[in-house]
Amino acid sequence: MKLDKLISDRFKERPSECVIDSHAFMVRGGYIKAVANGIYSQYPALKRVSKKIENIIREEMDKIDGQEVLFPVVLPASLWEESGRFESVGSELLRFKDRNNSQMVLGMTHEEACVHLVREYGHSYNRYPFMLYQIQTKFRDEARSRGGLIRVREFNMKDAYSFHTSQEDLQDYYDKCFKAYQRIFARAGIPEVISVESDSGMMGGSLSHEFMLLTPIGEDSIAVCEKCGYRANMEAAKSIIVNNSDEQLKNLELVKTPDQKTIEDVCNYLKKPVESSCKAVVYQKDSDNSFVIIFTRGDIEVNETKVKNFIKDNIHPALIDEESGITAGFIGPKDLKLNGKYTVLFDSSLKGVKNIVAGANKIDYHYTGLNFGRDIEEPQFNDFAKIIDGGICPSCNENSISIKRGIEVGNIFQLGTKYTKSMNMQYLDKNGQSQYPIMGCYGIGVGRLAASVIEEKHDKFGPIWPISIAPWQVHLCCVRADDKNAKAIADNLYNSLQASGIEVIYDDRDVRAGVMFSDADLIGSPIRVIVSPRNLEKGIVEIVTRDKQISINASVDSAEDEVKNLIKKLFDEIEEKANNF
Repeated sequence: MKLDKLISDRFKERPSECVIDSHAFMVRGGYIKAVANGIYSQYPALKRVSKKIENIIREEMDKIDGQEVLFPVVLPASLWEESGRFESVGSELLRFKDRNNSQMVLGMTHEEACVHLVREYGHSYNRYPFMLYQIQTKFRDEARSRGGLIRVREFNMKDAYSFHTSQEDLQDYYDKCFKAYQRIFARAGIPEVISVESDSGMMGGSLSHEFMLLTPIGEDSIAVCEKCGYRANMEAAKSIIVNNSDEQLKNLELVKTPDQKTIEDVCNYLKKPVESSCKAVVYQKDSDNSFVIIFTRGDIEVNETKVKNFIKDNIHPALIDEESGITAGFIGPKDLKLNGKYTVLFDSSLKGVKNIVAGANKIDYHYTGLNFGRDIEEPQFNDFAKIIDGGICPSCNENSISIKRGIEVGNIFQLGTKYTKSMNMQYLDKNGQSQYPIMGCYGIGVGRLAASVIEEKHDKFGPIWPISIAPWQVHLCCVRADDKNAKAIADNLYNSLQASGIEVIYDDRDVRAGVMFSDADLIGSPIRVIVSPRNLEKGIVEIVTRDKQISINASVDSAEDEVKNLIKKLFDEIEEKANNF
């Protein structure tokens, strides 16, 4: 490919709307163009990257006996009604009616379509196990599109679905897919990706893992223990808080706290530590708008995902009015009297706390010296809290948790029989008894993975693509294309490299060297070959890697062989890391 024929432009200035580096470099380097909020067109350079990522995924899925299929983007709502998700999934599922007034959806995930495809095929136990996968466009009407391809509404994704006759068989395959994912990320050039325990969310199921690239720009929070290696998404990480107080029980007192509405304000006013306080966080259920009140220790934040999983309903921040019976700013567990339906939950962070400061459900009043078991009945405590930095590790019980940020680049779920039961997919076992197959689900976002590679592999000038997914393996620069000798040698090298099957982007424009190298940095090919009159005076061609780690002065005659050897070296390094999994 000649660079002057490449459809796209490159820009020197960083666009103001680009907050993170991958977004900025993809726009500046001519990889993407925004069409609408969270929707992008891909220029040829990114399409080449995406194709290579897809091929790596296909190879690894085929190795574990996956079979590629293709599901529709547009699906009838009836399939989602069968599974129960047409109503349970929120506005991120795009619903519409076709010209026949039939209710349809744009697929954001394809569990229902997959079960529909194999419902009749999987009628007998001797056809199990099997796995299907696709690489397909999906649409999720994301409320917070951000960061270019990191969080979008329309995206390309590999999703796979496996079917099994036993939990043991699912676990065995889950482990194989886990290792295949590690190889995929290593082959894509980011072996730094880690796996973390996660919440299954709307996918359902009992066990799930997310694959995270740790980076400060990530929007997911990860709890990591450096001592034992425990890793979990904050949504799923168990919060352990131990309150060992030898303080003597004090008398319960009703204290006036005028205009002190936050728990921090109240504790400062009363000169009490916030760790001895109880605060209330109020939500409403999406299903019936009934109130859900969670009491937690004053310094602890509520984990909404844990609340939703516990009550088996979605929630939203409460709109508190006079009819609710809730005294906003002064809510407490004693003398709590609400109008209508409500749910009251207590976080484990309150267990063992003595002489609690808590709202008195009366404007401008709080209790001090409140104690469970004496002043109110000892409640049932459950984990509804976000794990904290420096907190107790759920695995090794040390105060060794640190909170890091990460980008989710893949996920795997053990779905169980959630979809096969709801959609009545059954098989006959060896004894002729009807059973529901057990499912697994495995996803990787192609565009997000490409953007994540840039986040991990870049400098201030542009991306540094791994050889395995680079749009072109070699960027050939002919400096001073007006010099006939330099142009002839560069042309010959371009033709011979292409004839050898090497992917080359060739810049023979009549531009300054600084412009040429700046564009090369933004394209980010891992190997750069520079032909210039100055180098040819010494009888050499300069070969450098984009990361500046390798620089070779090769003779004109040996340049092609040096490039081939360097390509092999870079591929071997990637394969060596992938083979560690």
